[in-house]
Amino acid sequence: MRLSRKLVFDTYAILALIEDEPGAQTVAEIISDEEAEIYMSVISLGEAYYILLRRQGEQAAEEVVRDTLMEESITLVEVPWPRVKDAARIKAKGGFSYADAFVLALAQEIKAPVVTGDPEIQAVSEELNIDIVWIGAENAKERPQNGTPPCEES
Repeated sequence: MRLSRKLVFDTYAILALIEDEPGAQTVAEIISDEEAEIYMSVISLGEAYYILLRRQGEQAAEEVVRDTLMEESITLVEVPWPRVKDAARIKAKGGFSYADAFVLALAQEIKAPVVTGDPEIQAVSEELNIDIVWIGAENAKERPQNGTPPCEES
């Protein structure tokens, strides 16, 4: 797989891997690519935590946080005030979650594509001049077999 050297994971990417959803193999390949520089906002990790907490319980959520923090190929990125303002400006455009706005702000800041299967991110990516590595269903309106995309609450 030959992708951009820098990539931003959103919550969808991590949950696809954990829950073996569409795109899981691509995410695993990216993580194992020694040349890939993977970034993830702490906001996305928090979103994954609360989704897993609700779906699978505290133990599963804690394991994901621990595994993500231990994964050397993923750089967890804190959220400084300038990025908070950038995310707020992006969120003001509407159509996606506040957590998605942080993913988009980080991608703009470091000039990196977002690895996602989230149709909401895909829908605004062109307007924001952000490339997408699409790992979702071929048609953004399609849903995985269980009916719930990895990053949506059940």
